[in-house]
Amino acid sequence: MNTVKYIFGEGEQLSVLQMSSRAVVIFCIGLILLRLSGRRAFGMRMPFDNVMAILLGAILSRAVTGASPFWPVVAASGIIAFLHRFFGWWGMKSRFFGKLIKGEAKVIYENGKLVRENMSYCRISENDLIEGIRSNSGLDSFEKIKTIYIERDGHISIIKKEEYETPAK
Repeated sequence: MNTVKYIFGEGEQLSVLQMSSRAVVIFCIGLILLRLSGRRAFGMRMPFDNVMAILLGAILSRAVTGASPFWPVVAASGIIAFLHRFFGWWGMKSRFFGKLIKGEAKVIYENGKLVRENMSYCRISENDLIEGIRSNSGLDSFEKIKTIYIERDGHISIIKKEEYETPAK
C-alpha cells in the first residue's frame, strides 16, 4: 500500500512523479470512457458531444491534480460517458428527444431567397453565409445554388441546382 501511495500520492500536495502517474492512468481511463461512449463523441462535433468532452476533461483533470478523490472522479466520468451513449441512443430512437438534445438543420436559403428568420436564429450574417459558400462549394454567388442549410453541428451544407451539379463517376 505504501508503494501505491508513493506513486499516486494523496490530496493536493503531489510530487511530479505522483501527478505524472495519475496523468497516465487518467489518460487511459479517459480513452476507455471515450471508446465506451461511442464514436460520435468527437466525430460529430455537435453541442451534445462537446458537452461530454468538456465535462470529461474538467472532471478527469481533478483526479490528476488531486483536487478531488480519485475514484469518485472516475465514477462521475463513467456516468457522463454512459449518459452520452444513452442519450445518443435515445435521440436515435425518438425524433422528439433527438431534436431536443441535438437540434435540427435549418434552411437559410431556398428558391432564390434568404430565409432571414432562420439566419437570425442561427446567428449567421449574409457575409458569413457567402464565406461558407466559397469555402464549402467553391462558388462565389447564389445563382447556382438551390438550397443552403445550417446543419445541427453548425456547418453549412449547399445543394446545387441540378444543371450545375457535377456528374457522378
